[in-house]
Amino acid sequence: MSATDVTGADTVRGGDNPVLELHDIGKSYGNVHALRGVNISVRQGEVTCVLGDNGAGKSTLIKIVAGLHDYTEGTMKFNGEVRHFASPRVAQSIGIATVYQDLALAPLMSVWRNFFLANEIRNGPFLDVASMKRICGEELTKMGIVIPDLDRPVGGLSGGQRQCVAIARAIYFGARVVILDEPTAALGVKQSGVVLKYVVAARDAGLGVIFITHNPHHAFLVGNHFVILKLGRVVLDAHRDELTLEQLTAEMAGGQELAELSHELRAVDPAKVVSPHSVEHGGVAAPDVQGDARAAREI
Repeated sequence: MSATDVTGADTVRGGDNPVLELHDIGKSYGNVHALRGVNISVRQGEVTCVLGDNGAGKSTLIKIVAGLHDYTEGTMKFNGEVRHFASPRVAQSIGIATVYQDLALAPLMSVWRNFFLANEIRNGPFLDVASMKRICGEELTKMGIVIPDLDRPVGGLSGGQRQCVAIARAIYFGARVVILDEPTAALGVKQSGVVLKYVVAARDAGLGVIFITHNPHHAFLVGNHFVILKLGRVVLDAHRDELTLEQLTAEMAGGQELAELSHELRAVDPAKVVSPHSVEHGGVAAPDVQGDARAAREI
């Protein structure tokens, strides 16, 4: 499955003006610099992939854009206006939605109740159940998913379907930028492919998508722009026209570190089989039980 098979990303370009701009963003916790000098531009109709290993600063970046934490250096603009978010609700109110890895769904509640959680439609003092079910079904269908029974608990859906519910909910409630936090991390190959299709559907709906991941293969299948973080700094900022999957993977793995590791592993014999009886534990060789028995008989 090639990148163009899934997305057509080679021909998709967002608008000239970024909807979200981060310029020299930094975040410090006392003497610890979680982010330093980060520059990212997000355009509607594009998927911006932010990659990095554990501790690279991806989570801190999410929290800043989502309104959980404020930045300590630089500027963040939304629609050209410098913004500081006092809370996640403020970020959501202007059009920034975050789909976290745990999805913030209530597993025992129905699909439609999760879709409208905290945003229920009311008819006087009562819930307008019929309208909520109808809208939920229509919005999920737009994303390419049909759930015949919207009353079923959302916990009974597959991982990919739950991701779709969370993404469709963000789109319906007016998101212009959606942040997807490692949406394929806990999924198998097939379900990951389903989620990647929903990422493309969100892009095609006109959203600016920030796809947080540590998997360069998933990123390259759907991404238009790639940013790699390492120890809180940007080490790569490139459009997909400017690099290949191999280059992205090498940068993600750390080119020099990967070369050194490959050099060390060349001496490894993959066909070698080690007998458990020949392995030393704690500096003491494993006991030769049969040899001890022979020695006892000889005595």
